[in-house]
Amino acid sequence: MVGDKTIVLGVTGSIAAYKAVELASELTKDGALVDVIMTRSALEFITPLTFRSITQRPVVTEMFDLESEFSIEHVSLAERADLVVIAPATANIIAKLAGGIADDMLCCTVLATKAPVLVAPAMNVNMYENQVTQENIARLKERGCKFIGPAYGRLASGAWGLGRLAEIDDILGTIHQVLGRGGDLAGRKIVVSAGGTQEPIDPVRHIGNRSSGRMGYALAEAARDRGAEVVLVSAPTALTPPIDVVVVQVQTTLQMRDAIAAATARADALIMAAAPVDYRSAATAKTKIKKGTGALTLELVENPDILSEVKGEKGDFVRVGFAAESENLVKNAREKLKKKKLDLIVANDITAADSGFGADTNRVVLIDRSGKVTKLPLLPKSEVADKILDRVVELLREKRACIEIELRTIHSYKKFAMIPVKKTHRHFFPGYKIDFILQTDIGEIKTWVSGRRGPAHVGDPMAGDLICKGLRPWYGKHTELEDGAKLKVVEIESMKRYRLEITRVHRY
Repeated sequence: MVGDKTIVLGVTGSIAAYKAVELASELTKDGALVDVIMTRSALEFITPLTFRSITQRPVVTEMFDLESEFSIEHVSLAERADLVVIAPATANIIAKLAGGIADDMLCCTVLATKAPVLVAPAMNVNMYENQVTQENIARLKERGCKFIGPAYGRLASGAWGLGRLAEIDDILGTIHQVLGRGGDLAGRKIVVSAGGTQEPIDPVRHIGNRSSGRMGYALAEAARDRGAEVVLVSAPTALTPPIDVVVVQVQTTLQMRDAIAAATARADALIMAAAPVDYRSAATAKTKIKKGTGALTLELVENPDILSEVKGEKGDFVRVGFAAESENLVKNAREKLKKKKLDLIVANDITAADSGFGADTNRVVLIDRSGKVTKLPLLPKSEVADKILDRVVELLREKRACIEIELRTIHSYKKFAMIPVKKTHRHFFPGYKIDFILQTDIGEIKTWVSGRRGPAHVGDPMAGDLICKGLRPWYGKHTELEDGAKLKVVEIESMKRYRLEITRVHRY
């Protein structure tokens, strides 16, 4: 998600400034245009030449540097930025930003930008826990700044506590999540399973498989980066949980089934990348089974099929399964697709050394319910994840071609000429204040979706998002609408054109 994005990286005077070089390097490798702003204190820890060598971009150190491309209009960086990241952020810069001080290039840029701002604090634990610092952080959060960290660990002073700069991977994950807010999965809830379950035989041994969980984790990260709310139900793995993803840890297949059943309530898609163990021991020994007793016989009981059992609260979410096969790849995958009533199945040959369990790459075949077969070349699992999610996006659009809206308290909506949009329906429309067309019985209406007006309170009919432009003539014609009236919005052209219909004029 960072490719072709402009990211302003603010570096301040912390011993952790050297870590910002790695951050700049990773962002640049991902295709971002990284413009670094260094405060005067940062120059005491690291040189601009280091960042310039990494980013191949000039580094800004002074507000009025006549040789800089930003010297005349010093807010130009703010206008170009898709995201401003301050890492590391000292107590001093946090205090200045909270107070609205604009005495250097970094402060000016943050004050002038309309882009999201991500702050990664790094400082002494006592400075971080000081009431003034906490109040400044709270004030910036109220204004929309997002914070990552600090982490707990050994600090430069030798003390232990909160104050270390967050891990670079965590900062990168948060950057992807912030930039993905407007992605094609924004407003969607995606549930992903990962890893191989383990069925205990005794307190030491278990029945398991070779699944590493890498494909599922790649899917969770990719869905997050495209704006989705992601729940990752994970069997035991050696992987680091993705940042800004809800991770539910389980061990057995029954635990995974129950966790997925809970997570898929109001979900838009379930991607079953996990490898649940098919059988469990009929009885688990309470103590370790000792060697030397001769042959060991285990009675196995078949585990439930999770994809077949999980219905979800709505029951209409997209279902994606995986088929790890050692022979007859397409034939077996098609049978599984039909048997489990899936929308899409991802099949891979587990006998190939460069794909499948434990590998960083995968070569898969995608088969949808229409029978279409798409063979992908060998790709990194992160790229395979995006290919799968491309298909999920298409399937979601097919399943959700229309939504229903209830006008519970018609007086408020008529008065302000607005139509409410639930959070679960927000993905159906384009971003805030982006025009689209509503086709109605009085002609076409150019309108948009806006956020709620003012602070919400319990029962406030105007809380939430609203279609709120050009609707007064339509309400003027439909005086018959009463409390409980229902509308249907049908998608004609994705994110551009819709049809508005009345399906019920009152509750009774």
